[in-house]
Formats: sequence, C-alpha cells, structure tokens
Amino acid sequence: MLQASTLKFLKDLMKNNNKPWFDAHRRQYDDAKNDFEHFIQTLIDKHGKRDATIRELTAKNCVFRINRDIRFSKDKTPYKTNMGASIKRGGRKSAHAGYYFHLEPGQSFVGGGIWMPMPEETKKVRQEIDYCLDEFRKIVESKQFKNVYGGLYINSETSLSRVPQGFEKDNPAAEFLKLKSWIAMQALKDAEITSKDLLKKVLVAFETLQPMVEFINRSLDE
Repeated sequence: MLQASTLKFLKDLMKNNNKPWFDAHRRQYDDAKNDFEHFIQTLIDKHGKRDATIRELTAKNCVFRINRDIRFSKDKTPYKTNMGASIKRGGRKSAHAGYYFHLEPGQSFVGGGIWMPMPEETKKVRQEIDYCLDEFRKIVESKQFKNVYGGLYINSETSLSRVPQGFEKDNPAAEFLKLKSWIAMQALKDAEITSKDLLKKVLVAFETLQPMVEFINRSLDE
C-alpha cells in the first residue's frame, strides 16, 4: 500500500502549486517520492517474476519527474499533481508496450498497453492484429480482462472514425484497427490506494494485461 501522507501531499500540492510552497515542503515531497518509488520497485520485483522483460528495471527507470514542462503550455503551474510510473522494457522512455501506475487523489488508476505510438509502430501493431485477430480478440475479450478492465479503453482521442488506409472497411478487425492507442485502465479509489490489498490488486491487473503487452511487443519486434 501507499501511505496516506503521500496522498495528502498531492492534495496539498493541488492547492499550492508554486515553487515557494514546494520548497518549504521539500521534506514531505521527498517522503512521498520515496514511498511511491518503494511501491513501484515492489511491483517490478514481484511482477518481474512473471515478465522477464521488466525484471532488471529499477523504479528510477520508470517514475516520471514531478516537474512539468511549461515551455509550450498555457498552464504555467510548475508541478504535476500526480505521480506516475511507466514500467516497460527499456524504462519509461521506451517505445514498447508496458504497464502503468498513476497516483492522483480521486483519479488514480492502473493499466497499460501502448499510448499513441509513432506511425511505423502503429502500422506494425495493426498488421499483427489483422493477421492474428482471433488471438488478439481472445486476449481483450477474455472474462478475466473484462472483469479487471471492462475491455479496451476507447474514445474519440484513441480511435479513428474510419478504418485506416490499407484495410477494407468491412475488415472483421475494424474496431481494433481504428485504434491509435491500445490501452486498458482500471480506476482506483483513494481508499484502495492506502489499503493493504493494493499490491495484490495491481499485480492482478498487471498479470491480466501481460498477454496484450506481449502481443503488441511481438509486433514491434518483428
């Protein structure tokens, strides 16, 4: 589980997103950061026994920095009000599919997949789904996948309105080929974040997602 003080720090940061306040509460930030990184390292160590591609990672390879890049943003608040970790082969900057854990008061979630890959990678994933539709459908429409995630995350941001060029309109894989991201997410309540059952819940979510992660990464490696 994560400490209630870590959630409290993020809640306080939402109300005081400025450098003077942050500097004055540096110790609380360091404690929250250490708590989050410890939890992420535990996830890596535990799930790494199932997924060898993440086994050698450290939390520092995966956790995003809290400072926001405000150079091209209208929002000039200097800090993110969440903590996130992208756990995948090669670490957070890798182009591979992987697992994600997001900590944010009232908006935490666990999940993963691949978010907005580059055109060449997108083409490879779509081709693999087209060739191996039955396998992909079996993964994302399994009882376990639906129980944990409810299915793939699909909205106007993650999906095209039409089947992409190169595929027939009536392609049986059309619903998956239109996607620009292949991800799944399970929301987590604040009470679950500080529960002793959090680790088990997240590990089940990772285990459920692993077949899709492996399917996508196989397409990228070919």
